[in-house]
Amino acid sequence: QVQLVESGGGLVQAGGSLRLSCAASGRTFSNYVMGWFRQAPGKEREIVAAINRSGGITYYADSVKGRFTLTRDNAKNTVYLQMNSLKPEDTAVYYCAARQAYGLGYGSHDYNAWGQGTQVTVSS
Repeated sequence: QVQLVESGGGLVQAGGSLRLSCAASGRTFSNYVMGWFRQAPGKEREIVAAINRSGGITYYADSVKGRFTLTRDNAKNTVYLQMNSLKPEDTAVYYCAARQAYGLGYGSHDYNAWGQGTQVTVSS
């Protein structure tokens, strides 16, 4: 089983950038589809992005397309979410998630392991 730890959240002004990292423990990281989700107060948890096992296929929510980039480094057991041109509506707790499957998965119920979350706050 994989264990996940997010880092890199913080406070940033609108238009700024942050890079979130998710470090995974375990010996089978490359077997997992990885995703990032976010949840704002009073809102449903929503998918932000997902990446397949090799890193060659990605999915992005419409709200972040062109601004966020999801990558993975299987040699380092780490995935990254580069967030550019941040908007106040991006404010949320961001969660890293892992899915032991081949398909990407787009709902939180599709993922088996979760990190603790990291807060991202974007001021206007």
